[in-house]
Amino acid sequence: MNTGKYRSVSALVAFISAVGLLHAPRAQAQQTQSGDFAKIQQHVLQHRALEAVIWGMPAVNRDLMYQAMLRETKGRDNQLLYWSKLLDWKNQTLTPNTDVIYLTPYFDTKDVGPVVMEIPPAQGGAIVGTIMDAWQTPLEDVGPAGVDKGKGGKYLILPPGYTDKLPDGYIALPSQTYKGYALLRSIRQSGSEADLVKAVEYGKQIKIYPLSQAANPPATTYVDAAGVLYDATIPYDILFFESLNRVIQHEPWLERDRRMIDTLRSLGIDKGKPFSPDAAMTTAFNEAGKKAHAYMEGKYYELVTNGPFNAGIRWSFPERMGRVFQAAQEQFANPNFYPVEDRGLLLSFIFFLPKRMGEGQFYLMALEDKDGNTLDGSKTYRLNVPANAPVRQYWSATLYDRDTHALIREMSHAARSSQSPGLQVNNDGSVDLYFSPKAPEGKESNWVPTDTKGKFEILFRFYGPLPTLFDKTWVLPDIELVK
Repeated sequence: MNTGKYRSVSALVAFISAVGLLHAPRAQAQQTQSGDFAKIQQHVLQHRALEAVIWGMPAVNRDLMYQAMLRETKGRDNQLLYWSKLLDWKNQTLTPNTDVIYLTPYFDTKDVGPVVMEIPPAQGGAIVGTIMDAWQTPLEDVGPAGVDKGKGGKYLILPPGYTDKLPDGYIALPSQTYKGYALLRSIRQSGSEADLVKAVEYGKQIKIYPLSQAANPPATTYVDAAGVLYDATIPYDILFFESLNRVIQHEPWLERDRRMIDTLRSLGIDKGKPFSPDAAMTTAFNEAGKKAHAYMEGKYYELVTNGPFNAGIRWSFPERMGRVFQAAQEQFANPNFYPVEDRGLLLSFIFFLPKRMGEGQFYLMALEDKDGNTLDGSKTYRLNVPANAPVRQYWSATLYDRDTHALIREMSHAARSSQSPGLQVNNDGSVDLYFSPKAPEGKESNWVPTDTKGKFEILFRFYGPLPTLFDKTWVLPDIELVK
C-alpha cells in the first residue's frame, strides 16, 4: 500500500478506518470481551444461587411443610396440625419418626400479635419437642426435657421487636420472625393400640391462640393429616427459590443476614417486588439447584461417614453438627461464629433444631454396613441391638430413602422399635433387626422392608438417653450384610 500521498497521521487513520483495518480488530476484541463477561456473569449467578440454597435451607424446609399443610389439609396458621395415627410413607418430611404421634402447630404473629401455646403437664403422657422461628432456630424446648420440666406451661411467642409489658404466668419467647412452628411428639407408653389412642388424646390437650383472646380463649382447631400425601421433600429447582422468595417477602431481614440482600436481589428475589424469572433464569435456577443438590449430598456423605460416634464403628453423630446446635442455642448471636453451611447441610436431611441436644433425644446415623459398603435395598442386613439399651423411654431404627431422606415410598412400615408389638428378644436380652426386600422366615416382627431399586439410610433414635450411651460403655454395633 502506498501511503506517501497521505499528508498526516489523521488522514492515514481515516483511510485505515474506511477500509476496516482499524475498527475490525477493536470490534472483534469487544465481542470477545462481551462473550467472556457473559460467561463470567452466568458463573457468578449460579454461584450465588447455590449459596442461596445453602443459606436459605432452614427457612425453605419449614415453608415447604407449611405449604404442604395449606395444600393438602386446608389447615392455617395458629391451628394445630397433627397425625391421629403413626406415620406411614405418605408423610414425606425429612427423617421423621414413625413411632410417635406428631403435632406441629404453625403460628404467625404478624397480624394477631403474641401467640400463646399451652403445653399440658406430663401426667398420663409426655410431650417432647421444640418451638422454633421461621428459620428453625429454637426458641425453647417443651415438656419434661424443656423449660417447663414436665409441669406444663403457657409459652408466649412474641413478634419481632415486641416491647409491651408482658402478663404474669407466661414463658416469654421473643422471636426474630413472625412465622414459626413447633415440632412436638406425644410419646406412647407402649406399642399397644390403647396407648396410641391415649397419646393422640393427650397431644390434643395442646392449645394455641392469640394472647389478645387469652381471657376467653377460642377452641383450638385440630387438623388431622393422617393418610394425606404430605410432601415436604426439598426440591432442588425453581420451586426452592419460589419458596425462599415467600419467606423473604413475609419476614424482616435479620442483621446477621444483611449481606444476602444484594445476593438475592441479583437473583430477582427482592423484598416488596414480585419474583418473576424468565425462561432463561428459570433454566439457570434449575441448573443451580442440581449443582446444589450434588454438592449437599457429597458433603452429607462425607459428614456422616467421617464422624463415627464410637471408634471403628460406622454409626455417626458428626461433631460438626454439634457446632450448629451450639450456635442455634444462642440464636446465632455470636458475631464471630455463624456455621451457615453446616446449618444448611443439617436442615437438608432433618426438620428441626432442638434447644438442648442429648437431654430428650439422641440420634445415630448409618449409611454403610460393617464393610464400608453403601446400604443397598436389594440386599439383606442384620443389626444386633445389645441388651440394656441406654434409654428411659424407648429406642427405634428407621429406614429412609437415600436420595430424599424421607420415608421409602410404598413400604408397609419403616421402623422397628423396643415398643414394636411382638418384637423377638434373644436369650441374652439383645434384639436382631433385619432390613431386606423380604422378611427372613420367622422374623417378620423384627423386619423392616427395603426397596430393591434404591439405596437407604438408617437413623437409630434414643429417647430419654442414659449416661452409658455417652460414656460409651454401651455400643451399638455395625449393620452386617447377611450373605
